[in-house]
Amino acid sequence: MNWLNEFKEGKEIVLATSSKTGEPNANVVVSLGFFDNKLLIADCQMKTTIENLKENNKVVIIGGYYRIRGIAEILQSGKYFEICIEKSKPYKVKNAILVNIKKVFDLDKQKEIKTEL
Repeated sequence: MNWLNEFKEGKEIVLATSSKTGEPNANVVVSLGFFDNKLLIADCQMKTTIENLKENNKVVIIGGYYRIRGIAEILQSGKYFEICIEKSKPYKVKNAILVNIKKVFDLDKQKEIKTEL
């Protein structure tokens, strides 16, 4: 199975963050898909997640039997924010979360896999 399928638009995935002091947090979110080789997620009601990302932008995302490690960027305007607004109707988008994927791990096979998008 291609790992990208587990993170395509419309898929429910788990986004895990951690505060600067190591307090973990996880949310089930909906992927908006890949844009410019990065994963896009809309924040409509993720208060703790956004607080954590402001302190520590490293994330783990689980989709199916795959784990992504990446660096998240919070955006409140621009191209990716506008995509979030369009794809998240009728919900009000507070932030766009754009994840630069650093590593992909196949949990079933217990090995890191290539990350080319």
